[in-house]
Amino acid sequence: MSLLFNDFASWQAHCAATGEPLHQPVLAYEVEQKGRTEEEIWSGLQRAYDVMRDAVHTGLTQNMTSRSGMVNNGAKKIAASPVTVLSPEFKQLVTRALGAKEVNSCMGRVVAAPTAGASGILPGVLVTLQDLHQLDDRAILEGLLVAAGIALIIEQNASLAGAVGGCQAETGSAAAMGSGAIVYCLGGSIEETFAAVAITIQCMLGLVCDPVAGLVEVPCVVRNASAAAIAFSSAQIAIAGVDPVIPVDQCVAALGEVGQSMETRYKETALGGLANTTRGREIEKMVLVQDVQILPDEDAQ
Repeated sequence: MSLLFNDFASWQAHCAATGEPLHQPVLAYEVEQKGRTEEEIWSGLQRAYDVMRDAVHTGLTQNMTSRSGMVNNGAKKIAASPVTVLSPEFKQLVTRALGAKEVNSCMGRVVAAPTAGASGILPGVLVTLQDLHQLDDRAILEGLLVAAGIALIIEQNASLAGAVGGCQAETGSAAAMGSGAIVYCLGGSIEETFAAVAITIQCMLGLVCDPVAGLVEVPCVVRNASAAAIAFSSAQIAIAGVDPVIPVDQCVAALGEVGQSMETRYKETALGGLANTTRGREIEKMVLVQDVQILPDEDAQ
């Protein structure tokens, strides 16, 4: 079993034939791939989720100022804002996802799920989901397994990397993982879980990767927050029974097709989009000068 399944249809068919819940074949895959026991896999998942929770806490309690200065304690500012546009729960989701991603931009400890550039999405989604519905850690860990299965299939049929498929492949995949995990953790059916993935991809399709100065900071941090919001909205739509119309495997194929046709300047090269704005180029010059290290002249020595 070098790969879990080729597509979502195969995953669903397997569970229908065996009666297994969605997370179970992913657990078996992890056992086989890593050569470890189920208990060891659960322990590893717990450690990963603990790091996610720690990143959320760190982003909201410690100084999150990046070397470039583009990231500057945004999560704490949102949490303390006297003007509240969102419900308290929605505001928490945004601050948590943004804060966890700020930890990454400030060289803190995160879980790359599926990538470091999207590392605020699952923490924000899962911590908020657990708080809202009083779920125990085991339920969240099962959701993490389902999210991992979603990522494996997207990776096989499209991409998880901004350098390959744009930000739609990176934050889009993470949002799809989070959305599917939400529905699964709340007892949604397989059809509803995969509908959440499909709807999320539809919402994220076409998003370019255009990091200012080539740093995973702007617009990456705020996109983590908005992707977490899309994960929740897509989960709500799907668990209500709304048909995504386009099947999930065809949505993944569309993700891959759009990624392949996307110009190179929109694939993490910092050549287009926001990176190519006047202000973006000014920041790039400042960052480059700041990072230059003057080495001693060996001949002079």
